[in-house]
Amino acid sequence: MHVKIYTLDYCPYCKKALNFLREKGVEFEHVRIDEDEEKWYEKLSAKFGIEIGDLTFPQIIVDDIRIGGYTDMMSLYEQGKFLAGK
Repeated sequence: MHVKIYTLDYCPYCKKALNFLREKGVEFEHVRIDEDEEKWYEKLSAKFGIEIGDLTFPQIIVDDIRIGGYTDMMSLYEQGKFLAGK
């Protein structure tokens, strides 16, 4: 499983997601977009077909599939669909 997470330093949900992944021992690629938010918003919205105004952070990608943000990841975890066979 390859996990990639895009975060903003000031985002509390980003911090929660990072802490959860670390606590569960998940190896992940961390991309901070703080230095050029506008460029990353455009890049990610185009890549995943999301309107820029609807793009939230963190953005969590598992095996090249966007699962969404922190609450989406936690919902999948609670359903046994995330980290089930880690």
